[in-house]
Amino acid sequence: MLKPLGKPSRQVSDGAESMPSRFFITGTDTAVGKTTVSALLCAALDAFYWKPIQTGTREGTDRITVVRLADLPRDRALPETYRFSPPVSPHLAAQRAGIRISLHKIKFPKIPAHQNLIVEGAGGALVPINSTQLMTDLMRHLALPVLLVSRTSLGTINHTLLSIAALRAARLDLRGIVLSGKPNRDNRRAIEHYGEIEVLGAVPFLAKINRATLINVFRRNFNAKAFAP
Repeated sequence: MLKPLGKPSRQVSDGAESMPSRFFITGTDTAVGKTTVSALLCAALDAFYWKPIQTGTREGTDRITVVRLADLPRDRALPETYRFSPPVSPHLAAQRAGIRISLHKIKFPKIPAHQNLIVEGAGGALVPINSTQLMTDLMRHLALPVLLVSRTSLGTINHTLLSIAALRAARLDLRGIVLSGKPNRDNRRAIEHYGEIEVLGAVPFLAKINRATLINVFRRNFNAKAFAP
């Protein structure tokens, strides 16, 4: 069997291993469905939400979107560490603002140890955050298990396998894939086969999104055991 991507790395901190209901959500691209998946997991797991780096605030924030979609109490949606107005890559948004994004300023939120947490990245896995560091460096900094959100449409096999390879090369704990879009069994099977990874959940096109809908999708389309404390 072809094994182009190697075995998944499990080299994370003891803290991440002890918090299976705390995840970092990244994607194969921007606008791939990370925020909807984050809202779904916040609703299903009764989790806190945090997006450390937010760009494009002139068009609204993902924190506000998650609060609305998941009907999340506002005190469970934590404030961003960095906020930028233009809808561009974090490194470019920071340059335009005359600052440099520093991982040292992104501190893990002080929430009760028993509480679940969903952390959403900005853009894809290799989006730059400053002149030398990428989104994968933020993932390593926070040391949480990672979920990769991927489209189901044409091109997803290549995009997903490339993202899997990048996350494993960064020695991150990639727990699984969440597919977003119209169901495609062939693409799902190819991702699991060539990526040697499990698709843990799938979010179909939803004409109406609210807390009840998201919880129902989790119950029907997700491997709940993978998200249990």
